[in-house]
Amino acid sequence: MPTAFPIGTTIGISEMGDTLRAAAFLDKGGTGKTTTVAHLGVALTEQGHEVLLLDLAGKQGDLAKHFGVWDGYQDRIGDDEAWPNISTVFDDAWDTIAGKLGDDAVADLVIPTEEGPDLIPAHPGLDTLDSELGNIDDARERYSRLEQFLDEYVDPLEYDIILIDLPGMTNNVSYNGLWAARHVITPVEMGPFEAEQADALRQDLEKIAENFAVDIELSLVLPNKVDTRTNLAEEYLDAFTEAYPDAIAPAYVPYSQDIRNAAENGETAFAIPEPSTTASRAREAYLDAATALTDRLGGASHE
Repeated sequence: MPTAFPIGTTIGISEMGDTLRAAAFLDKGGTGKTTTVAHLGVALTEQGHEVLLLDLAGKQGDLAKHFGVWDGYQDRIGDDEAWPNISTVFDDAWDTIAGKLGDDAVADLVIPTEEGPDLIPAHPGLDTLDSELGNIDDARERYSRLEQFLDEYVDPLEYDIILIDLPGMTNNVSYNGLWAARHVITPVEMGPFEAEQADALRQDLEKIAENFAVDIELSLVLPNKVDTRTNLAEEYLDAFTEAYPDAIAPAYVPYSQDIRNAAENGETAFAIPEPSTTASRAREAYLDAATALTDRLGGASHE
């Protein structure tokens, strides 16, 4: 059930470091959030940025699968070696755990990928995280656990940008991600339901700004899996451009079977040695989106 924001509650805006943050979110599954996070992460790396990806989307580990590291991490889970993990950082005892582990606390969370970005993968502990956060009475404490972790433990690692993959539903976990990132990436397919959901998201962000002293900005609306051979797709492209002139991506991502095949092989389209025309266009679209995103988050592109 969606978490209600208590009217009149005031939450102060924290001091963020130089690390840029954005979270991929839409209250709907299957829109390509994980694929978008993976490809934007690689695109940003190609542009010279140090990137950390964080998977809160569920225990399935889809982001880790995208980079071919999920099987190895599952082995660690099976051997009870995946501790600490992403769910641990939300725990009341995290500061104590981190204090005892020292530098290894965060280092043990992070997995490097062959395509450039580092990754903090999903973990089965995410299954119960929403209800555990729901037991926290204080609103600031409930919604700011991830922000506290990033501020205190991840920002000192000096990544240029952190991208967070959120669940395809509105819950305490997704609110934590939105709270911590303050900037939202929304991949949308060309259809009426996606248009309605994107508009609902914008209204939700306005409610958050109204109920709390915190602004969360819709920074990148990325049309995804677009097939412009249909007139309907062109109409929706025009509609999204008109509805989100300041957030729309500079180019759409075309539908490409190559991207699906690459994901099944544990890689992104950037790793395809001989990409098809649609995969090449998709790579260019992600590169353009990455540039636009860093500009909108306030970061200069690396030379």
